[in-house]
Amino acid sequence: MSKHFRPWKIDDIQLLPPSVQDYVAKGHLSRLIVALVRESLDLSEIAGSYRSGLGQPPFDPWMMTALLLHGYASGVYSSRRIAKAAEERADFMMIVAGDPPDFRTISDFRRRHLAALAGLFVQVLQLAEQAGLVKLGHVALDGTKIKANASKHKAMSYQRMKKREAELQAEVDGWLAAAEAADAEEDKLHGASRGDEMPDWVADKQKRLEKIRQAKAALEAQAKAAAEEERQRRAAAEEKRQAAGRKKSGRMAAPPREEPDGKAQRNFTDPQSRILKTKDGYIQGFNAQAAVDSTAQIIVAHSLTPSTSDQDQLVPLVDAIEHNLGRRPKEASADAGYCCEANFKALADREVSAYIATGRAQHPADGKRKITGPLTQAMRDKLKRAGWRSRYRLRKQIVEPVFGQIKQARGFRQFLLRGIEKVRAEWALICTAHNLTKLAKAA
Repeated sequence: MSKHFRPWKIDDIQLLPPSVQDYVAKGHLSRLIVALVRESLDLSEIAGSYRSGLGQPPFDPWMMTALLLHGYASGVYSSRRIAKAAEERADFMMIVAGDPPDFRTISDFRRRHLAALAGLFVQVLQLAEQAGLVKLGHVALDGTKIKANASKHKAMSYQRMKKREAELQAEVDGWLAAAEAADAEEDKLHGASRGDEMPDWVADKQKRLEKIRQAKAALEAQAKAAAEEERQRRAAAEEKRQAAGRKKSGRMAAPPREEPDGKAQRNFTDPQSRILKTKDGYIQGFNAQAAVDSTAQIIVAHSLTPSTSDQDQLVPLVDAIEHNLGRRPKEASADAGYCCEANFKALADREVSAYIATGRAQHPADGKRKITGPLTQAMRDKLKRAGWRSRYRLRKQIVEPVFGQIKQARGFRQFLLRGIEKVRAEWALICTAHNLTKLAKAA
């Protein structure tokens, strides 16, 4: 007796057309995103930018927003891959309702409304708070290095710039002198000629020379600005010392240098990115920061900096939490990268109980870092006194899994956009998408 199989109805015609929402299960992430975009998110800033009635009608901004958010939440980031998914994947096909936009349309929509899309982070965060996913009992802060849309091999140091500028200038000058001599010789034999033709290789070297000069001038401007800031800081400190009637001690400090350090680098593809050291080596990238609530691993604040140091990011992140949710966290933990007297004082002034490592060690209170201030010593004693029961132990299980979910599970390891403002907005989109996935799991 032959085995019976379930019928394969590939050639059958459906009598009643199905709803596009039947393409995916009711609990699917795409359905939640569509519902939030249509019912809960304020997109007036995006929709209000469309005023002209001329030309082909644009795609619905609510649909485009849902498509982008679902792409980021699903690990699909480029406009081409999103456009392809809208033709092949059921969850994306459901969002576009069988009318997929072109990849250029998706790219232009993201570029045009990037700031407004980044602003959706606060709206989604507040929805997570209303759902009970944010308590602000304990918040962990950390940073992760992410590659920029630029190669580290397209960067050049200031010292190398000066050397290469001289080499290129000598090559171009040598060719121009030789061309001028050849023109003069030909004029004697054949009469006057144009003599302004320039070989392609010379034009290319002149372009490279101009790029190097622009990058060199930018580094010099940064060095001058830093030197002026240092002079003002010293002047303010001197006025404060004189007002207090204290005598000046020690040697006179050398004047700040206005010339860049020879090792200072600038990238030609994305000049605002930096060479950053990671555990896997050096990358050309940015330092992405996040503050994560302990209740459901919701990101409650984010920032981004080209600097490899985390110290200057702690206070802005804590203040951003208050700005986003109207209140401060009760506790905050961070690794030794945020350890400094100023940060301890700032958290104390804000009445936030701090748990910050004072050294890079298996036990955060036993590091070899030199204790330089009373607040640092007090923090070390606080962590040592609590031992394994210290609240600092929560840090790793709160914030580090979030970076793992973003970089490993959803595959975000390189920014698509260039320029720090655009990259900050892209990081905001990534954080928004992460919170949407947490909302979907709790729904």
